[in-house]
Amino acid sequence: MSDRAALLKGIRAWLALFVVCLVLSGATAFPLVHELHWTESVLRALSVPEHLPGLMAWISRVRVGLDTVDADYPFVLYGTDWLAFAHLVIAVAFYGPYRDPVRNIWVVEFGMIACAGIVPLALVCGPVRAIPFWWSVIDMSFGVFGILPLYVVRKKTKRLEALGASSVSG
Repeated sequence: MSDRAALLKGIRAWLALFVVCLVLSGATAFPLVHELHWTESVLRALSVPEHLPGLMAWISRVRVGLDTVDADYPFVLYGTDWLAFAHLVIAVAFYGPYRDPVRNIWVVEFGMIACAGIVPLALVCGPVRAIPFWWSVIDMSFGVFGILPLYVVRKKTKRLEALGASSVSG
C-alpha cells in the first residue's frame, strides 16, 4: 500500500470514528426523559447510591426536572431536539473531508475549534445554570476527546498534502 493510500485510509478511519461518536451523541439528545429514567434505574440496580451519593442525587434531580418540563412545558424539550439535529447536521459536514481531506481540511479545523469551545462554554454556562463542577468536567471531556481524532486527521491530512495529493477521489 502506498503512503498516500495508507494516509487516506487512516484519515477515513479516524473521521468515521468521530462521526459515529457525534451521531451517537446527537441521537441521545432526543429521548432524554426516557434515558434519565433508564439511567436512574440502572444506577440503583448497581448500588450506585451507596457508593456515589452525589452522582445519584444529581441524576435524580435532573430526572425530576426533565419529568416536570415534559409534563408541564414539553416545548422546552424542543430545544434538545434542535441540539440533536445540530449534531447530525455537523456529522454530515465531515463527509467533505472523508471524500477529499486536503480540500476540506477547514471542516476538520472547524471541528477542532468547536471542540475547544466546549471548555469555556462549560466553565461559563455551568455555574450560571447551577451545574455541579464535576459534571462540567465531564462535559469538557467531550471537547478534549473530540479534538483528539480531529488532531490526528489534521496531521495526516497535512502529510497527505505534502505528498502532493491536492485532490482525492474514491
